Amino acid sequence: MTLENTLRSVVAVRSSVPDDAFTAGTLGNQREGSGVVIRENGLVLTIGYLITEAEEVWLTRHDGKVVPAHPLSYDQETGFGLVQALGALDLPAVELGDASVVQVGDDAVLADGRGDFVETKIVARQEFAGYWEYLLEDAIFTAPAHPSWGGAALISPEGRLLGVGSLRLQMARGEEVSDINMIVPIDLLPPILDDLVSRGRVNKPPRPWLGAFSAESNGEVIVMSVSEGSPAAHAGLRQGDIISDVRDGEVEGLSDFYRKLWASGPAGAEVPMRVVRDGRETWLRIKTADRNSFLKKPQLQ
Repeated sequence: MTLENTLRSVVAVRSSVPDDAFTAGTLGNQREGSGVVIRENGLVLTIGYLITEAEEVWLTRHDGKVVPAHPLSYDQETGFGLVQALGALDLPAVELGDASVVQVGDDAVLADGRGDFVETKIVARQEFAGYWEYLLEDAIFTAPAHPSWGGAALISPEGRLLGVGSLRLQMARGEEVSDINMIVPIDLLPPILDDLVSRGRVNKPPRPWLGAFSAESNGEVIVMSVSEGSPAAHAGLRQGDIISDVRDGEVEGLSDFYRKLWASGPAGAEVPMRVVRDGRETWLRIKTADRNSFLKKPQLQ
């Protein structure tokens, strides 16, 4: 498949989310981004936050043709989302590449569903910890940044799909600060794809979830906010708390915090945590939950 043909198979994704959805307050009711056709039957890979809790999804080709779609799944661990076109997209499936061989300095193209693309380079490959209880072991970072990054397709010079755009960040090198995109590597998809299509989720126990938004500062994990009605909120975790220990292990940064949390058992496990609040230490016991249980499920079409 040539680069030109691959670009045709990147479509615009637009979704509508009800006002009472759990994520409406943080992600909005109307979401727009991109996706890429990965099967001839109109299966489209995107970034999950575009379609989570969506009641309506539309896919738009470069020529303006609009096709309704059904949100199939959102994998919280990788961040990938899948939608199924409910009409004929008549676009070829993009061949999946091998992101494991991508190295810093390699050329690529980051393309959105409106037909705009950026000729970019791989500027880093490293671990990424997101404030929403998310961790990628080996994320891909590209520059220059694409202005419409959500669900955009990272494509190799040969036209193969290397990953899907997730974030726009900033990278500092000395006194120079540049905008970059964080890409979820495509290699994370094949092991879970069949489960996502047939079951709507990966066939394993879900990770424990707190509902806390946290950041790392000088090696400390600081709570920025907690989701209303979440396990963290019920347990009394507050904005400004410093999470210093999980069970009997000291927390050494955001990634370490997530790993200790997820090692506590499946969703529903009770996790003791020591926090520092206004200079004083206290222990909380948080009964975790399955994040998906808080989200509206797709309606059958």
